[in-house]
Amino acid sequence: MPAVDRRLLRHTRGTRIFLVLSAVTGTAQAALILIQAWLLAGIIADAFLGGLALDRLRAPVLALAATLLGRAVLAWVAEVVAQRCSAAVKSELRMRFLDKIVALGPRWLTGERSGELTTLATRGIDALDDYFARYLPQLVLVGIVPLVVAARMLAADWLSAVIVVVTLPLIPVFMVLVGLTTKAATARHWETIQTLAHHVLDVLAGIGTLKVFGRSRAQVATIRRLADRQRRTTLATLRIAFLSSLVLELVATLSVALVAVSVGLRLVDGRLDLRTALLVLILAPEAYLPLRLLGAHYHASAEGLAAADELFTVIDHAAPPPGELIADPAAAIVLREVTVDGRETNPSTTPALSTHSAPVLDRVSVVIEPGQVTGVVGASGGGKSTLLGLLLGTVRPDAGQVLAGGIDLAQADLDRWRRGVAWMSQDPVLFAGTVADNIQLGTVVADSGRSAREAWVDVRRAARAARVDVPLDLVLGERGAGVSAGQRRRIALARAILRDAPLLLLDEPTESVDPATEQALLESLPGAFAGRTVVLVTHRPALLQLCDRVVHLDRTAVPA
Repeated sequence: MPAVDRRLLRHTRGTRIFLVLSAVTGTAQAALILIQAWLLAGIIADAFLGGLALDRLRAPVLALAATLLGRAVLAWVAEVVAQRCSAAVKSELRMRFLDKIVALGPRWLTGERSGELTTLATRGIDALDDYFARYLPQLVLVGIVPLVVAARMLAADWLSAVIVVVTLPLIPVFMVLVGLTTKAATARHWETIQTLAHHVLDVLAGIGTLKVFGRSRAQVATIRRLADRQRRTTLATLRIAFLSSLVLELVATLSVALVAVSVGLRLVDGRLDLRTALLVLILAPEAYLPLRLLGAHYHASAEGLAAADELFTVIDHAAPPPGELIADPAAAIVLREVTVDGRETNPSTTPALSTHSAPVLDRVSVVIEPGQVTGVVGASGGGKSTLLGLLLGTVRPDAGQVLAGGIDLAQADLDRWRRGVAWMSQDPVLFAGTVADNIQLGTVVADSGRSAREAWVDVRRAARAARVDVPLDLVLGERGAGVSAGQRRRIALARAILRDAPLLLLDEPTESVDPATEQALLESLPGAFAGRTVVLVTHRPALLQLCDRVVHLDRTAVPA
């Protein structure tokens, strides 16, 4: 594992400034160390050999106190700067990580383990705290303090300086040897953490299904086994850290002892005066201290560096180049000979791909006229949600084109395109908050020029159109806890209607809805669809009454 991960420096703007500030504070601390040692040695020598009274030593004692206070202030400043830098870098890395996942899209995401990505975005990035707040500042001090201290010792007593210069490199050598073992152990530890997190997240996501089939208790043994494995790897990593710390402390202690023996013998022999001997003895531990602390901080930051390897695997992953052309969602949309290969996927809340290995869509051509309601029907896994993903821009065709007003979406600015698209997924996500908050999600009142009262009227209108039958001030739990599946879908439908986007994509809007409510929706939705282009995926024949045309995806191609 390298001393400095250059990728962390390359991808984070504030790190270089932080290193400069660390060098400045480190230089100041080194200067104060020399002043402190000189003052302390002088006070002791003058008191014992010179017989000076305390009042005669008041000035150097006050200077020593000021020096100690200065070191404390510098240490505090360095700590504050390090913590702020760490927080800024973690925030920047987390945003880069999440932005790259969004850029890669659901097609890439469905091939990844969601639990591992979640752990990486949370605990993995947080583990970099020790690297930025402890290890990097200490690395800067290692490059400054030992050199300054050794130079001062050389001026005072060349023999002691030689001992320090010869023994100091032993600590980095042992650190390298220990680091080879630490890297493998930390990688194993991080792997077990991710495996456990992924499995627990999968179990929690599917706990309802497991209970229905009576298999929920069968997961207890698996989770216990993974937790025990994580416990063992944690203890193994800690064992290596403690043993390596023992080795480094032993080397540093023996080195200081060599200096002390040399100084003591020459002091007794009269070849060294007390002031110089005290100065050397005070400075010797200060020369080794930065390296000893570096070893301790290295082990504390090892987990973060292991996580950084996987983090940059995602960040450095090549994403499709962003487009620059402006496509109009209100224009006619043409799918021309579109083919989308199959991918192995897990259920998600994004337009996903079929689990079939054969092409999900095979040379499909469709024309979606502006201002019309186009129904999409077909067998389960036939590519209906994938077609919505193509229109949303989250799925790219392997062959063919998706054109909006003659502009290929592969070359379009998708962020701008999605501002004109409202989408209701097959598995809508609701967040903890009121029903009104969930309906307004994605609609920014401040930027629309509307007052809060006007916004509330629009929310009520969208809720009526979607036949939301729960109070708008009802507080929901995570993922819509507190309402039924059908009510969740209608809240999500109201959210899509409220956005007032020219292109409306609806994936099974009436699933889990009773016939009476479905009939009510058939009466209210035409008003909400007026003036919009609507693509409606459904299995319900009644909903097709609203469609101007119907596309059947169970056929090889639909003539455009």
